[in-house]
Amino acid sequence: MTTRRRVLESVCASALLLFTAACGKDEEEGPKCGEPLYGGSATDEVWMTMVDAQKKSADTSKAVTVTWPYEGAYHSLNNPPPAITWTSPLRASLVRDTPGKLAQASPRRSRGVLSWLGELLIPTAEAHLPPYTGDIYWVQITVPGRECPVEMLTSELSWQLDANTWSPISEPTTQGLSLQITSAYLQENRLKEGPFKMAQPRTFQRLSPSP
Repeated sequence: MTTRRRVLESVCASALLLFTAACGKDEEEGPKCGEPLYGGSATDEVWMTMVDAQKKSADTSKAVTVTWPYEGAYHSLNNPPPAITWTSPLRASLVRDTPGKLAQASPRRSRGVLSWLGELLIPTAEAHLPPYTGDIYWVQITVPGRECPVEMLTSELSWQLDANTWSPISEPTTQGLSLQITSAYLQENRLKEGPFKMAQPRTFQRLSPSP
């Protein structure tokens, strides 16, 4: 290790400790419930775009139409885990503006000072998938008694729950599950249309298995 390298690492380490004490509260915190499940072409970068989009007011003009569950539907626990399905005006609208007419995009999430210094000290390799262009859907099932919803981010128009996802939330109660879907259209991972949200969440019930 060269003297120059040792000096650089020493300076950076000192700066890192200084900023930890002075600026730690300025670091941007991620969502407390962590990342969702991913389906289709969805990625963590797409998810961060959708998280940023929550700062905007969602409207209902191009919200999805849920085809299952219908309002008040019952899903028997004798049956396999259900599939959530929907249609979307964003998928139906095939004509898009050219990239040159792209609306003002939401800025990418900036990296904090601590992240920058940490990367300088301990470089890491990041694998980036191609940026996504298309409609995207953030499906959230709110479960009574649980702080965090069960979530899926997907580019598809359905979500087939698997046993591992369905089992922890399938205990029948007097309260129903609440389904909300937030949708948007992205151009290279950046928000172009949306976010759109259902006017009212869809409620459905878990039915106790037959004896």
